Amino acid sequence: MKSERLDWMVHRRLYTKRFAHYVGQRCKDAPIAVIAKELKLDWHTVKELEKAYMREVLAKTGMPAPQAIGIDEISIRKGHTYRIVVSDLVRGRPIWFGGNDRSEASMQQFYDEIGPKKAKKIRLAVMDMWKPFRNVTQERAPQATILFDKFHVLKHLNDALDQVRKSEYARLTGKQRKFIKGQKYTLLSHWANLELDGKKALKTLFAANKRLNTAYLLKESFGQLWSYKRESWARKFFENWKASLKWQRLKPFDKFAQMIERHWDGIAMYSKPQNKVSLGFVEGLNNKIRVIQRRAYGLRDEEYLRLKVLTCMLPM
Repeated sequence: MKSERLDWMVHRRLYTKRFAHYVGQRCKDAPIAVIAKELKLDWHTVKELEKAYMREVLAKTGMPAPQAIGIDEISIRKGHTYRIVVSDLVRGRPIWFGGNDRSEASMQQFYDEIGPKKAKKIRLAVMDMWKPFRNVTQERAPQATILFDKFHVLKHLNDALDQVRKSEYARLTGKQRKFIKGQKYTLLSHWANLELDGKKALKTLFAANKRLNTAYLLKESFGQLWSYKRESWARKFFENWKASLKWQRLKPFDKFAQMIERHWDGIAMYSKPQNKVSLGFVEGLNNKIRVIQRRAYGLRDEEYLRLKVLTCMLPM
């Protein structure tokens, strides 16, 4: 008995490469269970076909030599279990998913994989203010400019506003509390993004609580920092913003200002023309990853998640 291998068949499988390719493409837009039901296939068969297809796409794409990278961590399950995602901000796609946590050792794995030659081509690294990411990047790609991600900075500012909200709720009693209750997410939203009901609720709250009114105005105005084209202008804005905190008795905002002062170099770098990259890409990728995780809820196959993340921005 002789066995012959045909190029158009998947080796040792009962389906053609064209069919496997079709299944992989369909899984980009629909959950595995839906495709399995539609094609009358076993769930595990569809999953393995999709994984094989994604590996093929990544093999053809290869690992680029990025000039600007975004570094972030994602939580893959409860209990502070993190993985690091590195994106190519010029090409607009994730290029690495790995590590065992968000430590320096895990960050080193990315630079080990791309090698020193490609690491030398990185001119800009966008990240949050997490020390291990910064330390490893400064060691392995010392020529790269460190830029702290705007959305992580503003998250700290939102946390400061929420602390003021909590302290005001604890300080007040009786009817004065009713204006604050249930307004957490309204306060954390930008004014331009609020609907009419939200704006009315905030106006009522601000009329009753001047402290929260001041805190909200400070939060809304701070985003202007990233609009300046010269560091001296950005610095002048920050000094004026910091001066406006005087006599306000907003301790969380004072701590936030001190944090910005400590990390100023990595924030002010955005004012230079050569560092103008899409800061929203990393945040948009995080939202996309959360959608992938919701669709794969209960699936403990980390390799599948890695493949989904790395191919989510690729033409398939």
